[in-house]
Amino acid sequence: MLGVLEGFAIIGVVVGIGYVVARAGVLGKNAGWSLNRFAFFVALPALMFTTLSTSDLGVIFSARLPVAALSFAAVAVLYTLIVALVMKRRIGRTTMGAVGSGLLNSNNMGLPVATYIFGDPTQVAPILLFQLVVATPLCLAILDIVAHGRISVRDVVTQPFRNPLIIGSVLGVVINALGWSVPEVLFEPLHLLGGAGIPLVLVAFGMSLRGNRPLAVPGQRVETLLAVGLKVAAMPAAAFLLGNFVFHLPPHDLFAATVLGGLPTAQNLFNFAARYDQDISLARDIVLLSTVASVPGLLIISAIMT
Repeated sequence: MLGVLEGFAIIGVVVGIGYVVARAGVLGKNAGWSLNRFAFFVALPALMFTTLSTSDLGVIFSARLPVAALSFAAVAVLYTLIVALVMKRRIGRTTMGAVGSGLLNSNNMGLPVATYIFGDPTQVAPILLFQLVVATPLCLAILDIVAHGRISVRDVVTQPFRNPLIIGSVLGVVINALGWSVPEVLFEPLHLLGGAGIPLVLVAFGMSLRGNRPLAVPGQRVETLLAVGLKVAAMPAAAFLLGNFVFHLPPHDLFAATVLGGLPTAQNLFNFAARYDQDISLARDIVLLSTVASVPGLLIISAIMT
């Protein structure tokens, strides 16, 4: 539980700094947009490459991988059925909420939690891999199509090869699988750039909170609360049920899958919304409220399962 609190403290401090910077006007009016673009095209791809090129592939491709995939699919499909079919929301808006209900903060929260609760940061690797190789490309492909106003099979097929996050991730996995090592003169600059990725996203997120209140858009309240509820309650429940009754995970892995499934929505959701100019306020509210709501949720899960 100390790891949970420490992870949230890290996020809160950096987001708070972003808010203060925006309030003081230090970086100018469009600084948040610029920080997001730098993170998306430079820092985060470097982070994904250096992380996945050095991870333990045995842990990454364990039974935890299908648990992560199926629990994400469960909440995303449920959200889509309710919002798209019942509430009749458009594709871009539905996509942001569906991804927000399942895309968890595997980097800035997952790594501290895995380190301080489980003593092994690679416990978050299966979730990280699924989100990078499957969930994120699918989300970005849909947003890319929505942003351009057309549907193209070619766009869907080639989108992962045009996205810097996916390119960095796939290269990292390939180099790892082949047993190659990146020369230090190349690896260290990428490692340095990658270290800036999460702070940049968090600072930009904090800057976006300036002058904005959560749930301030009346038409988005139901969708926001639905996504938050699915993220902090339904997804860890799905991970537990799948891990226990379908994949029969050992107790330690089951605990890890359940706790990590209850992590808040990744700040990358806000980054994607800003990148494609799709329902930024909805993404921001889901990230913010899921972060707040997941604190007691993770503490309850940890207390019950330990």
